[in-house]
Amino acid sequence: MLKSVLDLFFPKVCFACQFQLGDFEQYICTNCRHSLPVTNFHLENDDSVLKIFYGRAKLEQATALLRFEKKGITQQLIHNLKYKGHEDVGLFLGKWLGSELKETKNYENIDLVIPVPLHKKKLKKRGYNQVAKFGQEIALQLNTEYCDDVLIKITNTASQVNKSRLSRWINNDELFSIQNKEKIENKHVLLVDDIITTGATMEACISVLNKAKNVKISMASMAIV
Repeated sequence: MLKSVLDLFFPKVCFACQFQLGDFEQYICTNCRHSLPVTNFHLENDDSVLKIFYGRAKLEQATALLRFEKKGITQQLIHNLKYKGHEDVGLFLGKWLGSELKETKNYENIDLVIPVPLHKKKLKKRGYNQVAKFGQEIALQLNTEYCDDVLIKITNTASQVNKSRLSRWINNDELFSIQNKEKIENKHVLLVDDIITTGATMEACISVLNKAKNVKISMASMAIV
């Protein structure tokens, strides 16, 4: 009875299409779930993401769950996650991707999951890192540790949307620092982020993480442009 009353006044809606969810639906409706443009990179041994970083950064493995298109369903999901306070989108995507990665041999030896960090000013303003629940859920699925005190963002930057490839590269140079290096020494780290566009942010993070001794790095994102 109470649930019915709550649903009447505070209906749960799909994070993609905004229509009310059915009784057995969570976060996203069945129709939108089946419409999401999944990549299947990690399931099909597709190295499309790795190719972005050839000659730029050394990676063991790399994948993205969804394809990102302007005004598409993936954009709507991530917009709700980043700007509407719907952190459960990250949880939903992390549980989904994590459940697939744990069945994939290439990701079975991950020791730590590390999120691309936000600058402390942006974190205070937003109230959360949009990648946190995504990374935490992947770590849970892989039965490994989530660690957000190694990679630190030291320079606050404006949104990089609509910036050129060169501008992104310049603006990501020396934006991050590393602390507690001993936590990742001789470890295989999975770096996670929301969207891969040019790869400049990930490249900057990888460069900093490589300051640790004998670290191996793989990466996973919610989406790729």
